[in-house]
Order: sequence, then structure tokens, then C-alpha cells
Amino acid sequence: MKTFRNFVSQNIKKTMFSRFLLLLILFTLISPGVLDAQGKKDQVVTISTQFGEMKVILFDKTPQHKANFLKLATEGFYDSTFFHRVINNFMIQGGDPNTKPGGKPELAGQGGPGYTIPAEFVAEYSHIKGALAAARQGDQINPTKASSGSQFYIVHNDEGCRHLNGQYTVFGQVIKGFEVIDAVATQPVNRGRGDRPLKDIVITMTVEKMSRKKIAKLYGYEYPVAESEKEKAKKK
Repeated sequence: MKTFRNFVSQNIKKTMFSRFLLLLILFTLISPGVLDAQGKKDQVVTISTQFGEMKVILFDKTPQHKANFLKLATEGFYDSTFFHRVINNFMIQGGDPNTKPGGKPELAGQGGPGYTIPAEFVAEYSHIKGALAAARQGDQINPTKASSGSQFYIVHNDEGCRHLNGQYTVFGQVIKGFEVIDAVATQPVNRGRGDRPLKDIVITMTVEKMSRKKIAKLYGYEYPVAESEKEKAKKK
């Protein structure tokens, strides 16, 4: 009888240990995603040019644009492209694969990854200076205002370009490197060639994941407070 009890006891312990180990593994695998879903971490995109770096944050309320931009940036899609359209006091535009080495720069402004993204208009995201927005085709052939799969522009106007709100999806914001926007926007351009800079302004991108707390500390960026957090603050 004693041997049988010992056998049962040992098997129960083994089963409990196995379940504990499984739960531990699952928690380890799932926890990064859970943390991100709870807003503990975020990504900072660095857009590098010969004039310096721009640090960009992407908005959570435009999830399709955010996920797509991160995917392309991580895969190196934007590397070696250049800003093909530059208008001082308006915006700087890039993201066309036609501008890569061996591409068709004469078709700059017409290229993309082969798909579009549904518009994600969010009233609180405005075309202020440094806003990152998606380029798109005109209303006549694009009545739903779907965004280009890769082309983007960054606003260069101290007062913003709010007349574009509700027309083009704003999905991010430059949080450091405004002087780089100024440098790019003030380069001489060929007006007869679609406002293309006389000298190529080549882009590379990297993505870094870090805590939102660290992002706020490093760049002074203030994340919007969730409604649940506002309610908690009211009760205190």
C-alpha cells in the first residue's frame, strides 16, 4: 500500500510540475505581446539622411498604417530610396521603390508595393509640422481615399497644413529631428521634374522597440491617456 501511495504521490508531483512548466513557457512566449497590447512598449522609427536623423513615433489609432510602415521599415523596403518630391513650407515626400538604385526614377511618385491601405482618419491627428502622413492617388480614381502602400510625406510648415485633414491619413509624428525636415525641405529642386531635389536625399530606416516610459523621457513625447486611466485619476 505504501509503495502505491508513493507512486501516486510522485505522479501527482510530476503532473503538477509539468503543468507549471508549460504555463511558464506560455507566459514567456505570450508576455511580450501582452505587454505591447497594454501599451508598455512601442517602436521608434529612425529615418536617416545625409542631413541627419528624424525620430518618428507611429499612432495606435491607425493600426493598419502603423503595422504596414513598421513591416516595410524592418524589411529594408525604404533603404536606398530618396525623397523624390520636396516643397518648402509644405512637405517632403518619399517611399517610392522606383527611386531605388536600378529603379525607374523618372516614374517617381507612381510606385509602391502593389497594394493600398484603407484610409484611417482620426480627428485628433492633424497635419501639424512633423506629421507623418500617407500619400495617395487623387479622388477621381480613388474616391475612398485609400493610402499608398508605401509612399509617405512629412509636413514642413510651422503652422501646419490642416486643410489636408480628413483627406490624407496622418499616422505618425516626428518627435526629434525637426532641423532635418528643414534641411531637406530647403534643398534646391527642379520644379519641372515634379519638385525633385537636384541632389538625391537618400533614406535608410531602422526600428527600435523600447518602453513608452523611456520614449517619453528621451524625446519628451507625451502619450495620450486612455479613458480608463482618466477615470482612475478622477477617483483618486
